[in-house]
Amino acid sequence: MLRTVRKIEPLAARLPSKKRVAAYARVSSGKDAMLHSLSAQVSYYSDFIQKHRGWEYAGVYADEAVTGTKESRAEFQRLLKDCRNGKIDMVITKSISRFARNTVTMLEAVRELKSLEVDVFFEKENIHSMSGDGELMLTILASFAQEESRSVSENCKWRIRKRFAEGEIVNLRFLFGYHIKNGEIEINPEEAEVVEMIFNDYISGMGCTLIAKKLRGMNVDRPRGGTWTSNKVADIIKNEKYAGNALLQKKYVDNHLTKSLLKNKGVLPKYYAEETHASIIDPDTFQKAQEIMDRNRKRNAGKNVAGVYPFTSKIVCTNCGKNYKRKNRKGKASWSCSTYLKLGKEACNARQIPEDILLSIATEVLELQEFDDTYFLKQIKEIQVLEHNLVRFVFQDGQMIDKQWQHKSRSESWSEEDREKARMRQLDYLERRNSICSQQEQ
Repeated sequence: MLRTVRKIEPLAARLPSKKRVAAYARVSSGKDAMLHSLSAQVSYYSDFIQKHRGWEYAGVYADEAVTGTKESRAEFQRLLKDCRNGKIDMVITKSISRFARNTVTMLEAVRELKSLEVDVFFEKENIHSMSGDGELMLTILASFAQEESRSVSENCKWRIRKRFAEGEIVNLRFLFGYHIKNGEIEINPEEAEVVEMIFNDYISGMGCTLIAKKLRGMNVDRPRGGTWTSNKVADIIKNEKYAGNALLQKKYVDNHLTKSLLKNKGVLPKYYAEETHASIIDPDTFQKAQEIMDRNRKRNAGKNVAGVYPFTSKIVCTNCGKNYKRKNRKGKASWSCSTYLKLGKEACNARQIPEDILLSIATEVLELQEFDDTYFLKQIKEIQVLEHNLVRFVFQDGQMIDKQWQHKSRSESWSEEDREKARMRQLDYLERRNSICSQQEQ
């Protein structure tokens, strides 16, 4: 018996789906010429993709003023995210060095995109990552690109260090008290008055904390935002540039891959160049301020040394979100909000907690006979300081216990020495009062 087979024609011809194509562009400098180059790259790829009949334009991802060795490129990360979300079928980029100069970073990205069936086309090298020999060629060429990056980095370092050796200030972009434009350093009169006030106040005996508080009270703006703190004031007082000189190569770039900036602690030579620009502070005033700071540093040596205690990084102020820090005054330790310590109670009015009270309630919460550092760290995730003398102990397993604490009365917190001094003051007062009464009776 013959089968009856009937052909069913499609209602409409199926159109081939277009390939969704995006491009990635990058420049490693924020200079105008480079940014113009980036703009040109974006325009080129936008036109190039949209003119291709079989492609659907998926956008151009462009990073400004970042190097190809860094994995924190915002647009590059956005490109990867969109690829993971299935929005892109192919990525076009100018060259391997534009995509990434770090071989490992490049291969990791290409392999991930390959697993997502996203092709990467490198124009200069004419390589498709999805092709049979694509990864082999990319590995070889990326190694050359990484070596080129190292070579360029070393050349830049040599040029900068040569300029340092000649006493030239390099890459100075911001300095409170000055206008800096096209390498020229000029005094900003308004900010210079603030700098002079800081030095004069410091020499007159005012500490950095009080100076910072004064500046906040005067609503003096800091460049690039932020708030005046004692550290910022100290940085100004220590900065030799306000005396018209410059200590060069205070920091250096570790390597061409990480680009991390490290403090120069004798690894490379430093250069002290004099009269590199106009000074705001005269040499005598600057030197006097350094002597005071050095004297204070020696006097405070060994005091308030940052240490690690059981409560370090454990106590959180729920008012401002900052951690509590330990302070030791006259042998009595307490924990205070770091915002309060830096900016005063107008910024955060959270109360300080005596350490002996913290130890006592922590011991009670943990149901111990005496406080155990190791057990505390193992059990407690954080301590939240709430209002009305309430603290919340958050355990590692998520359990929470609230405890209210009270200040000891003043007499309870006294040592035997304090008690004896108070007794002697009371006796002295009574003796003087009796003497006055006797004189009045006579």
